[in-house]
Amino acid sequence: MNTIRIEVATKKDAALIADLSRQTFYDAFAADNTKEDMDKFMNEQFTREQLMEEVGREGNVFLLAYEGEEAIGYARMRETPKPVLLEGGPAIEIARIYAMQKSIGKGVGSALMQHCIAVAKQKSAGVIWLGVWEKNYKAIAFYTKWGFEKFSEHVFMLGNDPQTDWLMKKGL
Repeated sequence: MNTIRIEVATKKDAALIADLSRQTFYDAFAADNTKEDMDKFMNEQFTREQLMEEVGREGNVFLLAYEGEEAIGYARMRETPKPVLLEGGPAIEIARIYAMQKSIGKGVGSALMQHCIAVAKQKSAGVIWLGVWEKNYKAIAFYTKWGFEKFSEHVFMLGNDPQTDWLMKKGL
């Protein structure tokens, strides 16, 4: 069995990250949302072009998870914006952390999380935080296992559907 390898992505990985982003997001949420809301989100807010533009943008770090030569997951971290409750000190967000459907439960998320925490520490962040849909129970359990605690909520628009995301943080 191959081990999971994590690499910091560069601008040359933009198309790969965009394709991974769209596939993993769709796989994670299509079954729990309407086709109309998913289509609107994917075609207006989560386009391949928009996702490619994020890679290499200042304040963003992308990590790619590989098994052998195959990309099986990724994470996006960003330094801004921060919730008002975290404005008092250095904090970094895990804006996205996803694995391909076939790789879920095989340690991809843990490998990515370990690297996200290491990146946050390298950047001298005192807090690492994220947003997670309140109905994504598996993800909430995963983040709780890693020591994240809910500290607030915000609305995430998926198409025309206002959904509640929990904001969770972990002190470093």
